[in-house]
Amino acid sequence: MKLLVTGVEGYIGCLLAPFLQARGHDIVGLDTGYYRDGWLFSDRKLVPGFPRTINRDIRDIQPEDVRGIDAVVHLAELSNDPLGENVPELTFQINHQASLRLAELAKAAGVKRFVYTSSCSVYGVANGAEPMTELSPTNPQTAYATCKTLVERDVAALASPTFSPTFLRNATAYGASPRMRFDIVLNNLCGIAATTGKITMTSDGTPWRPLVHVLDICEAIACALEAPQEAIHAQIFNVGHDADNYQVREIAQIVAGVYPGCGLTFGRAGGDNRSYRVSFGKIHDQLPGFKCSWDAPKGAQQLHDVYQRIGIDLATFEARPFTRLKQLKYLIASGQIDARLFWNY
Repeated sequence: MKLLVTGVEGYIGCLLAPFLQARGHDIVGLDTGYYRDGWLFSDRKLVPGFPRTINRDIRDIQPEDVRGIDAVVHLAELSNDPLGENVPELTFQINHQASLRLAELAKAAGVKRFVYTSSCSVYGVANGAEPMTELSPTNPQTAYATCKTLVERDVAALASPTFSPTFLRNATAYGASPRMRFDIVLNNLCGIAATTGKITMTSDGTPWRPLVHVLDICEAIACALEAPQEAIHAQIFNVGHDADNYQVREIAQIVAGVYPGCGLTFGRAGGDNRSYRVSFGKIHDQLPGFKCSWDAPKGAQQLHDVYQRIGIDLATFEARPFTRLKQLKYLIASGQIDARLFWNY
């Protein structure tokens, strides 16, 4: 298929494009370039090269950008809770309104499939009791998560015999990527351990979080693109596997275990009340070909090995390009983008 992958230069996107190319697909990328400053390491097996990429804000998508495309994979949004809360009204414009407009343009252009990367954060507060399934009520706690639910609702309404949207609710991602993110939990804790030799938790680490490796996300996307239409049409899939539901304190213990001598302490109960476990039975039972190849211990070891190979230091770990909110604040402060996050130059 000829695919448009939005957010192709991001943490997931830079791995996804070559992953899909290796399966025989023709890729056109689209990215606004906010995080182009960040490149942590090179690995030609993971990222042999970038596809042809349209440099464009998702709010400026044009009908010609989706003309001749068989399927769209949509990653390009403001990409986590702190970033989304920074200016909530912009989050709704970019993550909800622009995503819906992209889907509408795609349908009008004859695009057959639309794979949307949603998030398990839509479940919000569930206290880790019963694992959340795709039929469980959503309870978003942030603008980011609320927008995910709105896009799912509004793009699902566009489904037709010739336009099949699929919604992948990814667990919290982890794993090595050249466009690294240190603002997600396992990656962050590995970076702290590698650069300081100790993990000092400010909370008690009791909230639950499901995790999924970034390459398993790529696998889920590929399977959604390649499955028979009846398997994916207007379907929601939680992306991950049941064994990767952890309390945050368990994630910290896994990380400390791959760094011999790493100290680990916990604090008091924190203010973040998001806590949820997730069931991943549906995607393993109903999405043909999908399986997870990674778990948290294996992912922590991968990050340990990459960080050791490049000799990561504290300055690199704290550098702005690898934390989404830091980078956008820098681009605004330096006048490169305006208050609405459009490029000035």
